Amino acid sequence: MENTPNTAHRWRFCRLGGFDQVRLERAEDLQHLSELDQKLWAALSCPVNGLEFDSRTLAMLDSDSDGRVRVQEVLAAVNWTCSVLNSLDSLMAGSSELPLQAIDDSTTEGQQLLASARQLLSFRGKPEADILTIEDVADTSLLLQDSAFNGDGIIPVHAAEDEEIRTLIEEIMACVGSDEDRSGLPGISRERIELFFESARLYTEWWAKATGNADILPFGETTMDAAAVFSTLKNKIDDFFVRCSLAAFDAKAEDPLNPSIVTYEAIAGQDLHAATEELERFPLAHIQAARPLPLKEGLNPAWAGPMKQFVTMIVAPSFGSLDQLEEEQWQQIKANFAAYESWSAEKAGAEVEPLGLERIQAILQSSQQERLEQLIERDLLLTEQVDTIVKVEKLVHFNRDLYRLLNNFVAFRDFYAQGSKAIFQSGTLFIDGRACELCVKVAGIDTHSPLASLSRTYLAYCNCKRRNSSETMIIAAAFTGGDSDNLMVGRNGVFYDAKGDDWDATIVKIIDHPISVSQAFWSPYKRIGRMIGEQIEKFAAAKDKAVDSSASAGIADVGGKAAAGAKPAPPFDVGKFAGIFAAIGLALGAIGTAIAAIIGGFMGLPLWQMPLAFGGIILAISGPSMLIAFLKLRQRNLGPILDANGWAVNTKASINIPFGATLTKMAALPKGAERTMVDPFAEKKTPWKRWVFLLVLLTALGYAWNKGYIEQISHKITARMAGQTSDSQTKPAPAPAPAPSQEQKPEPKAK
Repeated sequence: MENTPNTAHRWRFCRLGGFDQVRLERAEDLQHLSELDQKLWAALSCPVNGLEFDSRTLAMLDSDSDGRVRVQEVLAAVNWTCSVLNSLDSLMAGSSELPLQAIDDSTTEGQQLLASARQLLSFRGKPEADILTIEDVADTSLLLQDSAFNGDGIIPVHAAEDEEIRTLIEEIMACVGSDEDRSGLPGISRERIELFFESARLYTEWWAKATGNADILPFGETTMDAAAVFSTLKNKIDDFFVRCSLAAFDAKAEDPLNPSIVTYEAIAGQDLHAATEELERFPLAHIQAARPLPLKEGLNPAWAGPMKQFVTMIVAPSFGSLDQLEEEQWQQIKANFAAYESWSAEKAGAEVEPLGLERIQAILQSSQQERLEQLIERDLLLTEQVDTIVKVEKLVHFNRDLYRLLNNFVAFRDFYAQGSKAIFQSGTLFIDGRACELCVKVAGIDTHSPLASLSRTYLAYCNCKRRNSSETMIIAAAFTGGDSDNLMVGRNGVFYDAKGDDWDATIVKIIDHPISVSQAFWSPYKRIGRMIGEQIEKFAAAKDKAVDSSASAGIADVGGKAAAGAKPAPPFDVGKFAGIFAAIGLALGAIGTAIAAIIGGFMGLPLWQMPLAFGGIILAISGPSMLIAFLKLRQRNLGPILDANGWAVNTKASINIPFGATLTKMAALPKGAERTMVDPFAEKKTPWKRWVFLLVLLTALGYAWNKGYIEQISHKITARMAGQTSDSQTKPAPAPAPAPSQEQKPEPKAK
């Protein structure tokens, strides 16, 4: 499909995850995708590993095989797919079936694709089919495996028509290596053939220099074997003559140049058969001034074998039968091998040497190179046809997977859409009464956690092991709902991967961040409760320890008194006892005064202010932690979690509180489920708690009555009720008559 020139393409965006994401909902959006500013893409690259996405499709997208899918590779795939299809309906639907009529046959490439698609259907036994499925293009290499020629320019052994060429192909692979044929079998390419025959020519030319040359081959056909023995003993014989020369130079050097008695004592207790390394370091024979090298007797036993070969192959042909070798004779032997050593240093074509000179010469004298070249040409004639079959496979994979990739690369629509999973979501972790859906595969905890901690998300790293298998993997699960009270290292759960297979999961590391505002609300009270519990435990432990110490001291004291004689107990100190009770009374009084002040201040408030005061106290305790948690929860970001896995996230994909609630689902009873509230195993309620509460309540009421707080409240309530009653009457009450003054006293009546 040709891209219609339109510089004014109107893009559509939606607000998801705190940023604007492009909506790829029309075929025109894909055709103009190269015009979209890369700054608006959700990601710029992603790895090809660790994703819940078809690995074959990712390999096709990764055109440079660097293990990453980049923007330009995505654009190339989209542009090519749009250019060879005349309808993108099946691509937008993510269908695994590609209608043949969707291929645009108005272009040369489209015609080739259509022809190859029909040929592929013929291979599958469906020549009349008009739809190519993902199963039809699966393992296309198997279709070519039985074919000797598949257009890749590599000839496997079975491509040869006769045994002679098959043998030569095997020899070439053994000498210069092989290439993998498209069918998966080893073979040889044109480069391998040229390298082999060039090495063969160089090797024969090198041998031609020595043929018939007595200076290079002083011992004829046995020269190479003799040279190997000479090379083995050369340094050792030189060492012997140098040592003898030093002994002749200074007689005092003779003893140090021979092994000392200490050296022999060091190896005397060993198995000398196994101590060849120590013996090999000894001289060939005993060192004396100007001594010739003995050839039969007095030799170092570690070198007896090579010396016997040296005498047989070199000394005897050169000088006849000798019992010892003079230094001048040794120098003559070295001179005889000088030309050979120079020739050996010039060796060329060593790759083919294992075949032997005769076999190499026979190959060069035949026409087998030309026959191999003909096989290469025959194979290359199918290159275009086979490459088109590979393109058909790519087209079917892109038709199914490309649109999904765009919605996880250009935009993160699949991640924010309900009912779908992003390609980086590897499965669901069930643990602690909740299901965490944001789980990503991790290559290594130490490399992932430092960057992932910047996401401000509570993460739990889990080692996962497949049941009845040795498969293992590591995941990082994000907790975005509930609390963290029961989440700890070592806690076990079950992880279900994208295929539905279950894995045993164990938490091995936690990155602690706020999970929810409700957790932050209760956090101060839980901390206070833990602190009180810890203090009670410490107090009880201290008292228990004090009792144990006191009992031990008492027993020891009783024993001491029994030994020294009983002494009368000291008299009871009434003043000290009264002082203790006075101190306790003062402490209780101070506590009571403080409680009374709080209660008095609270009771002195108007009724409508009491709930506000209570709410203010709660807000003062829980408000700071809730505010901090709220601010941190607003900063939760998907980017660092993916960046730590090798992504190049191009925006801040936030995980706010409402969206986070959808990623972690809490346990809830099904709708319509019946629930029985009676628990036969519930803890029995103890009545003393009720009596303690009633006692505290009566104490508080008594104290309030004693201070007149209850009477004040009663007067206020009565006054308010009286005011409401007077306001509700339609007529005002008559004013009371004024009391008579002394001046206006009534006259007394006459009797």
